[in-house]
Amino acid sequence: MVKWLSLIIAFVVLLSISDSAFSAEKDNFQFKKQPEIQQVKPKKPVKIKLRRSAKDEYTWEISGDDVDEIVKADRRLRKLMKEE
Repeated sequence: MVKWLSLIIAFVVLLSISDSAFSAEKDNFQFKKQPEIQQVKPKKPVKIKLRRSAKDEYTWEISGDDVDEIVKADRRLRKLMKEE
């Protein structure tokens, strides 16, 4: 009986301590919106369809959302084709 009573008292004390600690954290917590975080979107990759003709010449179709990435991919492909 004494063991159970001491366990119950210890449990009540721990709950009161933890509750006061959480209420202090809730009072200091401030929610701020950061619009720059909401605007972050993952980049979609550039899609390249590479084809080889019967004359062993290569052609490609490039698609994507970012024009700069499309231009970079095209330049890189042209450079690689000239090296061969």
